Amino acid sequence: MSKRILIVDDAAFMRMMIKDILTKNGYDVVAEAADGQQAVEKYKEHHPDLVTMDITMPEMDGITALKEIKAINPNAKVIMCSAMGQQAMVIDAIQAGAKDFIVKPFQADRVIEAIHKTLS
Repeated sequence: MSKRILIVDDAAFMRMMIKDILTKNGYDVVAEAADGQQAVEKYKEHHPDLVTMDITMPEMDGITALKEIKAINPNAKVIMCSAMGQQAMVIDAIQAGAKDFIVKPFQADRVIEAIHKTLS
């Protein structure tokens, strides 16, 4: 049974990149969201095994969305995605319950390693 993943990023090409990496490695991308508000809605709808969450997004940022998802399910597994130089936000995210973080530009092996580690 493949693990179900929700991808959250405001950039469509970033979502496409992650989706490509995940599907090639046998994961099932059940939904995508372009901002934090959508992320929370899609989480409630699909109950994925894991969420990849961009930090900087319009409407609602990734850290706020992470907190809302954790309020819905304290055991939710969320990996944050950040650009270089967002260390302070990464620390906030880890304190808010993120399991790991991956840095853009994505390296496929690092993405898979983080997901594998978080789901095992």
